[in-house]
This record gives sequence, structure tokens and C-alpha cells, in this order.
Amino acid sequence: MISDSDKERVAAAIAAAESRTSGEIFCVIARHTSEYRLVPIAWAAAIALCLPLPLLYLTRWSAETIYLCQLASFVIAALALSHPALRFRIVPRRERHDHAHAEALRQFLLQGLDRTEARTGVLIFAAAGERYAEIVADSAINDKVDPAVWDQAMASLVASIKAGRPADGFVAAIEQCGAVLAAHFPPGVLDRNELSDRLLEI
Repeated sequence: MISDSDKERVAAAIAAAESRTSGEIFCVIARHTSEYRLVPIAWAAAIALCLPLPLLYLTRWSAETIYLCQLASFVIAALALSHPALRFRIVPRRERHDHAHAEALRQFLLQGLDRTEARTGVLIFAAAGERYAEIVADSAINDKVDPAVWDQAMASLVASIKAGRPADGFVAAIEQCGAVLAAHFPPGVLDRNELSDRLLEI
């Protein structure tokens, strides 16, 4: 999704932002956070279950014929809706966002953002398939920074991803997050880089 040169741009933006703060920034972009394999099957089953009623009223087909049509409709619908272009469109928005949010929290823990010395880790997360982005901050940051402060950074990230320029979105979000962190968490005397400055693509 992002070229090596763009990943280098993001890493440089993280390093620049962290030079002005004791906070730690880590970025993750996911192609999608779930395959949603059961969703097309659920839709196909609903279509197949609804099909016999109109056929019983509108045709004089036998029960065997209607049953075969029901089976055929299930198979065709399941195959058609399993195509990625359709599959992600039929998943309810709330379910997509719940999956993406859960993955953002998982990455926050997996990358060690909850284990920084001053509890000042920030994860900038985006899931392209779910069209979802989130900033997850550790406890020391949440104690001082209202979550609404991140809204502008999120808006920049989402707008750039929609425009097909995810790296630009991450760079803008990093710069804005860095400014917030610098205001509340200036670099310490023995400030050290606790996390890798990179964009992880999963």
C-alpha cells in the first residue's frame, strides 16, 4: 500500500516529531483487519430463505424446482458477495469499525506502546478496507490531552487516504500529534528513543 520511499518519509517525520517531545509515536496501516468470510454466507442464506415465498405465489413450480432455485440462489449469492469489492460493502459499518478498533488496541499492546517509561506512547492507526482511522494514546497523555484534540490529525489522515496518498496523511497526522505532545511532554534531559520510528504495514 505504501512504497519504501514513503515509509522513509513517515519514519523521518516521526523522528522529527519525537525530537521535540518525550512522547513516542508509532504508525500502523492495515489493508483490512478481518476477511469477513461469514458475512457473504449470512447474506446469501437470507436471500435463499426469502426466495421461496414469491415463487410460491407467482409461479406454479413444484416444490422440488423451488428448492433447487433456493440452493442455486444461495450458491450464486455467496460467490458473488464474496468478491472483495462487494464483501467490504455489505459488512455493516459498525462491525467494520469494531473490528478495526479492536485491531488498533491489539497493535497498541503488541508494539509495546503501553510499556514506555513515562506512559507517553501514541499509535496512529489506519485500516484501509474498513475506511477507519484512530489515534490511541497511553494513560499519561489521556490525563492531559482531551481526545477531541486528535480530531484534526484524524481528519488529515482520513482525507489523504481517501485521496490515495496515505503517506501524506500519516506525515500530517504525525506533525500534528507531535505538536500536541511537544506542548505537554517536552523532551527530558535523558530522553531516549524507546520505539522504532517506522510505519508498519500489515
